[in-house]
Amino acid sequence: MARPNFTEVTKLNDDDLKNKINEIRKELFDLRFKRATRQLSQSHRFKEARIELAQLLTVQNDRSRSSTSS
Repeated sequence: MARPNFTEVTKLNDDDLKNKINEIRKELFDLRFKRATRQLSQSHRFKEARIELAQLLTVQNDRSRSSTSS
């Protein structure tokens, strides 16, 4: 799964953004669980998922800041 471009992330509406954040958090939980049980085969997904989550949270925080300042 390729990382989305930052411009693609900014085009998501608020509901899609929240759903995507929840999906990534669930994926990170599953990856941690697999690592603990030594079933993890794609360790590179940790970094990719964390970067994608950071991008999504950045967009969400920017939107919440802009809506409160308006």
